[in-house]
Amino acid sequence: MRLVVGRIGRAHGIRGEVAVEVRTDDPDARFTPGSLLHTDPQSVGPLTVSAVRRHAGRLLVRFKNVGDRTAAEGLRNTALLVDSAELPGTGDPDEFHDHELIGLRAETTEGAEVGTVADVLHNAQDLLVITGPDGAEVLVPFVRDLVPEIDTGAGRLVVDPPPGLLELGD
Repeated sequence: MRLVVGRIGRAHGIRGEVAVEVRTDDPDARFTPGSLLHTDPQSVGPLTVSAVRRHAGRLLVRFKNVGDRTAAEGLRNTALLVDSAELPGTGDPDEFHDHELIGLRAETTEGAEVGTVADVLHNAQDLLVITGPDGAEVLVPFVRDLVPEIDTGAGRLVVDPPPGLLELGD
């Protein structure tokens, strides 16, 4: 799965630098010289970062083989992507990247099928969006009391819902 880590904005200067709208929590790791980034559209990439600097609160990036303003302008609105398999784990057994949760099979503590994790919402509280076998969606607060077990290797998580939580959409 590919994840968006940035979007290229306008060109900066005449030597091929571009402003990047950062969409990652760790830009220093994603935008280091030598980093290879996939692109959407695919036809303009992949791109290799050759230089990075901050200027007036913006991240400016220069890519290998993009040597002038004209080439830089041609990259405008390109999404910069990384392969989720290349991301290191969080190192914390209680923290997960969204892509590690999406697609997991959800079941209750009794083993009843709830559905599949379709999305993770980050609002005032993190919520799992679980799509049931009938296509109905249920939102489950992503807290240890309600999601006591997560086994990404087995492709499943366990939900311990309070009475009525899974029936809210009925």
